[in-house]
Parts: sequence; structure tokens; C-alpha cells
Amino acid sequence: MLLAAAALLVSACSPGSSTTASTVSTADAALAALPRATPSALSPYYEQKLTWRPCGVPGFECATMKAPLDYAKPASGTVKLAVARKKATGPGKRIGSLLVNPGGPGGSAIGYLQSYAGIGYPAEVRARYDMVAVDPRGVARSEPVECLTGPRMDAYTRTDVTPDDEKEKGELVAAHKEFTEGCGRDSPRLLRHVSTVEAARDMDVLRAVLGDSKLHYVGASYGTFLGATYAGLYPGRVGRLVLDGAMDPSLSARRLNEDQTAGFETAFQAFAKDCVGQSDCPLGGAGTSAAEAGRNLRAFFDGLDRAPVPVGDADGRKLGEALATTGVIAAMYDETAWPQLREALTSAMKDKDGAGLLVLADSYYERDENGKYTNLMFANAAVNCVDLPAAFSGPDEVEKALPAFEKASPVFGEGLAWTSLNCAYWPVRPTGEPHRIEAKGAAPILVVGTTRDPATPYAWAEALADQLASGTLLTYDGDGHTAYGRGSACIDSAINRYLLQGAAPGKGKRCS
Repeated sequence: MLLAAAALLVSACSPGSSTTASTVSTADAALAALPRATPSALSPYYEQKLTWRPCGVPGFECATMKAPLDYAKPASGTVKLAVARKKATGPGKRIGSLLVNPGGPGGSAIGYLQSYAGIGYPAEVRARYDMVAVDPRGVARSEPVECLTGPRMDAYTRTDVTPDDEKEKGELVAAHKEFTEGCGRDSPRLLRHVSTVEAARDMDVLRAVLGDSKLHYVGASYGTFLGATYAGLYPGRVGRLVLDGAMDPSLSARRLNEDQTAGFETAFQAFAKDCVGQSDCPLGGAGTSAAEAGRNLRAFFDGLDRAPVPVGDADGRKLGEALATTGVIAAMYDETAWPQLREALTSAMKDKDGAGLLVLADSYYERDENGKYTNLMFANAAVNCVDLPAAFSGPDEVEKALPAFEKASPVFGEGLAWTSLNCAYWPVRPTGEPHRIEAKGAAPILVVGTTRDPATPYAWAEALADQLASGTLLTYDGDGHTAYGRGSACIDSAINRYLLQGAAPGKGKRCS
């Protein structure tokens, strides 16, 4: 499940856009609900009929849905969205459609449906729901945003994100600019219209087209922001919403980045404590503190910055600091990857063989063995950069923030601070701002938080559950990113009961 887990949030450690964001405070304004009545200009979209066809995976059907490119100007053009479903299997009365989204932003919901949710969700859930997914606009099969070729993306992922001098700072800025210019050149039509609000409105069109009066939904990671946004816009149409690994929509891009940096440090501390108790831990033996293990890892990264190690890659890549850091971060999403990470670190640190860490980094970026990338990282930046004003406007602001990021994570702080610069040069202006989501009048919404989640810190789940007027918090005391379907019978039974009966768990429910 590492590939799926790594795709849940990916580089949401860089959710920014194109103007300075000096504030790190939370927002007070709440997302306003849309009018209950559907505007007549949108009727052609709400009344369209989908033509279902086989799509190469047994048991699944696919279709193409049209949505307005610009909801403010519905007649100005359309965007084609890929939809897939697997019909309810029975027995039992069909409840409706259950939309799923794995997060990202940029993760393919259809890929998630066909490879996991449609076959791996509990049988009793699949029996009662049509399992449905739509790739959000700009993602995977839905008019994907494209930015760089494979070789140029290889170069981008190797860029030094802990610059030591002005020359390296310039190279980092140039890499970010090349990335954003590629997005603007190759996907100019979509870039202004890939926001989370627009994707949530697309989901309401799909709800109507599927014939459902309410939206039932399971969203993970960024998918929680998408689901909560839907609830804020259409509180009266909320059915059973599970928001697993929740984001806090009230935070600025810089605050999100800083909180997530601390989240990865929390996850690394848990990994380090486990690692030093194992006989094959390259970061230290029994009695080594987690802090010392972190310093040992940091020293290893510094060495790679000076001298990358071979990986046996046909494309001539080597493992430098940037890719090694990405590989370690990828393994933080799922504690079942910790043995793989120990082995990869041992090979790189003791045998000068970086192949294992490169495998982890490639899984994070969704790069295949032929050097081809999915559009995950391109869509990720496109959505993040339009949803919020940028975390930083330029290198000077990053440098001022370095102490705070390094305090949040001595291991990852510097690199994640510089990575947060990516949206400073975005070719279109942001359309969103931090905001609260209350969704007054919505049916009970289930928010799930994991106490040592690296990518969506537990405090975000607490905050979202507090904001939502009908929010209920379900806590998983554990490691890894998200909780549903990851081994806790307590979590799974609570979520299944909610999906099947509409009964949210009692206040303060905790599982391990």
C-alpha cells in the first residue's frame, strides 16, 4: 500500500500560490453556502445523461461527464471529466452512490477506485453502494495538467532544496520557474479553473447525474478538504461524509507547511524509536535517542549533498540529498514501510547503494521504470497554487522563516521550507483564501484523525471537527497517514456503521 499511501497527500507540503503570505494565523470567515436552487444556466449540465461503457477493468464501467469550465460563465466552455463506477453487489437495499477520493491533490480517484476502493472496501459497504469516482479537473483522465517532460522532471526532482550559497539559491529558483512556466505553457486553459471549490461543484453535478438526492463520500487527506468544501457549499445535500486524515481549511499556506513539517518530524521520531530497537538500524543501536538518530540521518543527507551515490539507474541518475529526503518522507506515510526504509538506508549509508531510497522516491513522485511520470505532481501544484496565496514570495522570506521550520523539524525543516517556495512564481493568481467551513444544517459528518499522522497532523482533524456544525471526531491513536482500512478493527467498524446506518460514533471515540 505504499504507492497508494504516498499518493494521498504527496507534496501538500507545498500548498501555496502567487502572492506573499506573511500571516500564519487562522481565518475567521466561513465558506458561504450556494443557493439551494440550481441556476437555469447550469441545467444542461445537471440534466445530462451519462453513457456507460466497459473500461478495461472487469466489473467497472466508465463514462465522461461535462462540467462548465467557469461556473461564473457556464456557456463559455466545458471541461470533460472521467467517471467510473462499480455497481452495488448486494445483498441488501442499495443506499446510493459512494464517491471516493484518495487526495493529493492530484491523486487519481479512478485509479484508487479500480485498484483498491472498488475491490478492497468492506464487502458490506460495496454491497449497499455503487462505488463511484471522478478524477477532478486537471487530474489523470480529466484533461490533465502537464508541465515537464520525464527528463526535465528527473532534473527537477534532483534540485538541491537546501541551498548553501547564492548560486544554489538561483538554481532552485530557476527550477521552480521552469516548472511553473511549463505548466502555464502546456495547460493554459485549465490553470485558472482547477480550484477545490470548482471540483466540489463538479461533484454536485455528478450527484445529480447519478440520480442521488444526497452525496455520500469518503475522502482521504486532501480529499477531506474537497469533501468539507462540498459540505460548506451544499449543506442540505450532505449524506454520509467520511473525512479521513483531515485538513484544516482555515490555515494559511505557510502555516499548513510549517504544521506538516512538524508532522513529519513526529513521524520520524516514531520511526527512529522503532529503528534503534532493531538489529539492522543504520541510524544507531540500542540506547540511541531519537534525536541522535535524527542527527545521524541529517549528517547522511549532508554527505549526499556533497557526493551523491550510485543507484544503478539506466538513466544515469544518482541519489543526492533531495531524492534521499523524498525517499525517507515517502516511508513516513505508512509504518509498514519502515523495514523497507531501514534496508534502503543501510544500503545507502553503509554500501553506497542508493537504489532502495530511489525506489521510495520514485513511488512518491509516481515515476515508472521507463522514466514516465503521471501528472500527480503537476496537478498537485496547480490546485494548491490556485487555492491559497503563496507561502512565500521569494527566497528572502524563506530565509527568515528557516528557524521556525528547523525548530519544527531538525531533520526535514530546511528542505521543506525551501520546497514551499514553489508557488511564488505560479503563472495565474490564486482565487482562494483561508476560510472556516461550518456547513450549518448538514447531516452528521465523520472526521477521522490519526495522532501521529505525518502529512495531516492530528490537530487539523480536531480543528475541522470543531468548525463543522455537525462534525464528529473519531481518533486513531497510531502511526501513518489516514486510518480507514489500515488495520484497526475499531476504526473500520465505526466507519462502516456510519456508512451503512448513518450513525456517527459517540463524542470522544478513540481507537488504537
